[in-house]
Amino acid sequence: MVGHRASLAGNLYQATFSPRPTFTVTPRDASQPAHDVTADVLFGADGIKSITRAAMLDELAADADPTTAATAAVAVKDTQQAAYRIMIHQDQVKHDAELRALLASNQVIRWIGHKRHIIAYPVSQHTLYNLSTTQPDSNFAAATNATYTTRGSKAAMREVFADFCPLVQRLLSYVPEGDVCEWKLRVHEPLPTWVLGSVALLGDACHPTLPHLAQGAAQAVEDGAVIAVVLARLPNTEPASVHRALKAYEQVRKTRAYALVEMAAASGRALHLGDGAAKAERDKQFAALRQGQGPVPDKWADADVQREIYGFDCIQEAEERFDEYFA
Repeated sequence: MVGHRASLAGNLYQATFSPRPTFTVTPRDASQPAHDVTADVLFGADGIKSITRAAMLDELAADADPTTAATAAVAVKDTQQAAYRIMIHQDQVKHDAELRALLASNQVIRWIGHKRHIIAYPVSQHTLYNLSTTQPDSNFAAATNATYTTRGSKAAMREVFADFCPLVQRLLSYVPEGDVCEWKLRVHEPLPTWVLGSVALLGDACHPTLPHLAQGAAQAVEDGAVIAVVLARLPNTEPASVHRALKAYEQVRKTRAYALVEMAAASGRALHLGDGAAKAERDKQFAALRQGQGPVPDKWADADVQREIYGFDCIQEAEERFDEYFA
């Protein structure tokens, strides 16, 4: 069965969670009737706007205290930050030797300014140069909670970074006028659980992460890897066994994921300081680092942080501790 993700997500509010999850599918083709689907396990990987999460929290709240159900499903936190995501193709810079050299390199570059930064690096076998920015949110001030993106103006984008170096100005000049899109950066309050019956959340549905450590998608991949391990170890597909396996997944992943969510937020706070003593101290650390001394103020580049992020084997952890967590 192939369906559009919006069709699925838009109808999950009709789901029941146990003993086996059932939800109503409404085909995009209006001539086809809606029908129920029952599964051994259902994963809510429907992002920060997750309807699965909202339905799960409503059910949990209703079980505990019906008067709290309406507020439990809305726990999104506004970070007051926004981001531009930019891709520049090699053909666009073929006459610019300096930018061609950037595209051919293996360097990651971070430009940091007043409460703003840009990180950039080549991707797709050096055919694309990727830039990701973060800046104070000014375009979503009057937006509803449902609004996460807006079509942007190239002139407004360039004005945000007008005091950055000439190289940045040239890079931004190559962005086509119609390709400017700005994302509002939101996160979610930590959840009491990721699992209800035979339903589990993963990815941004349960641990949306600011982009300052490049761990948003990476942590969703860890979720998927651990889920594969615990489901492969199932003794049977009875709802009770599925639930215990999903709780094992949660035990492997939840503490680590939320630690990295907070670490990414802390990294953003350090990068986006305004004028003052904290910024002066951070800049002294950057200057000392150029001489090979002192701590790394950009935690994404810190060796200890990188070991914590990349030195953890989630598959090994799930395999070695499955019996303990499944018991």
